[in-house]
Formats: sequence, C-alpha cells, structure tokens
Amino acid sequence: MLRAADVEFSYGLTPVLRGVSLEVPAGSVTGILGPNGSGKTTMLKVLAGTLKPSAGSVSVDGVDLSRLPRRAVARRMAVVPQETHLAFDYTVLEVALMGRYPHLGAFEIEGPADVAIAREALAATGTAGFEDRPFGTLSGGEKQRVIIAAALAQLTGAADGGSFLLLDEPTAALDLAYQLEVSTLLRRLQRDRPVTIVVSTHDLNFAAGLCGSLVLLSAGRVLAAGGTADVLTPGNVRALYGVEADVRRHERAGHLVVVPVARAAGGAER
Repeated sequence: MLRAADVEFSYGLTPVLRGVSLEVPAGSVTGILGPNGSGKTTMLKVLAGTLKPSAGSVSVDGVDLSRLPRRAVARRMAVVPQETHLAFDYTVLEVALMGRYPHLGAFEIEGPADVAIAREALAATGTAGFEDRPFGTLSGGEKQRVIIAAALAQLTGAADGGSFLLLDEPTAALDLAYQLEVSTLLRRLQRDRPVTIVVSTHDLNFAAGLCGSLVLLSAGRVLAAGGTADVLTPGNVRALYGVEADVRRHERAGHLVVVPVARAAGGAER
C-alpha cells in the first residue's frame, strides 16, 4: 500500500499541493488526473520520494518514506519520466542496465546476472531486438518502452511487499498507435508481475482504459477519488476541465470513453 496523508508542497511561495490524501492499494493501477498546473507531476514526485512534502507524509506499507534509505526505496519504486534525455549515445541495453544501479555496491559494475535481468526486461517490453541500437535512433514509443524496461530492471529483486512503477504522462507526444501499445503493455505488466502502477496523465480515455481507480486533482486539491466508474462522470469532468462531456461505456473497447462536447458555462472550477 502506498499512502499519502495531508500532503502539502510549495515551490517557493507558490503552493502546489494542498492537503492531498490518497491511497494506492497493492497490485492496483491508479491514475492521477487533472489539467495542467493541477499538481499531478509534483504529486508523483512526492509519492516517489524525490520531493519532500512541507507537511503531511507518504508511507509504504505503513512505513514513512522519509525513514527509508534512498537505495531501499529505489529497489522498490521506479519512476518513468515524461521525457528522457541522455548525455551520451547509450545503446538500448545500456539504458536498461541503468535500472540496476540501486542493486550495485560502491564501485561495483553490472555482472552477468544484471545483464540477464536487463535483457528479460527488454523482452517483457518488446524491445529485445533493439538492444544494440543507439537509444537516440528509436521512435518515441520505442524509447518509452525501453525506459519502462529500465524501470522493470530496477524493480527486479524488490523486497517482499511488491514494487511500484510510477509513470508521468507516459503517452504524451505519442501517436494513437503507440498510446494503445503503451496501455496494452502496462496492463500486461500489471497482470503478470507483482507491481503496483501509478500513472499521472491528463488523457481521460487512456486512464479509463487502464486504471481501476482514479484521483482527480484540481488546483492541488483532491476533487474526487475512487473507482474509475464512480469518479469518471460528466459532473467531475465539468468541474475539473470546464468541459461538457458524454461519458459512456464503449462495448467494443470494453471501458468508459469520454467525448468532449462543449465548453461548460463559466469554465472549470480551478
């Protein structure tokens, strides 16, 4: 269980998170949704422990995250950023091996077991055939899958209690085919591995197809939280984005879909 309790965070004098509380059950896929500036990315970083809240707390299985060594946290929790820029032209296998750093001692280099884990992660994300290619030559969707592979390599060997994969806007700037590909990959990983997934996104339909539960953030506060079918309603879409939308179950897709119709009178309540 990953839990935030009354979390507050500010950049300088600008408050971003205002008393946010949420729970992410083990083995679930939870989406954090909201418009630009709502605090989604900041909340993800606080959950990962890369930002320290000014008030409140984050805990993993009942243990305050601030009390855990960073290496121990990194072995259980991996973050996939929205964009990845590398200083050198690493190969795909070298990028996947970066996920093994939390498992290495001082001055220790990756061994055969680490290479095997990295290759297994590449295979799990459908990128094994790219291992000798420079990372920079890949398409956007291929890069995203390789970064997810590095995260999986990082989480392999996690302590009992399972691991956490946190993704920030994983489909941003991807075309429809790659968005579907990433969604399918994450569903398969969650089904096949003991991993809990948290996704920050503004894409309502991506979240509806992937997530079992949602947290809606508006101006740094929780607007609504709960099961996807309960939270993703026309009223909540209107309050969050200032948009009138039809929300209905799509039989062929097998999940809710959101169709924006018009701007709501008065705009969003942000």
